[in-house]
Amino acid sequence: MLVVAPVGLALASSAEIPGFADAAKAGSPILVHVTAPWCETCQAQKPIVTELLARPDFEGMKAFEIDFDSQKDILGALRVMSQSTMIVFKDGKEVDRQIGQTDPAVIEALLKEAL
Repeated sequence: MLVVAPVGLALASSAEIPGFADAAKAGSPILVHVTAPWCETCQAQKPIVTELLARPDFEGMKAFEIDFDSQKDILGALRVMSQSTMIVFKDGKEVDRQIGQTDPAVIEALLKEAL
């Protein structure tokens, strides 16, 4: 699914992700990962994301983890309805998102969309 929205730089000040605007302004590829400590899918995603972000291919990618339970203002600004959501941004604009994905190859392909 391709979703292009100016969400990145247009987040309301109350819904700001610290560092997001600077990363977008710098042209960095961005991953926003919405997680919850009780979410088994989220816990399965975390080591996959960590491993991928450690690779040279993704060294310039900025990753932001959003807590599903406590950061509702950000969830609303990003139109996120579920934990285990991963959203990638290129040039400050959303290019794609996945929900509940735990296949490392699919997650890697998602991250590559932001490069």
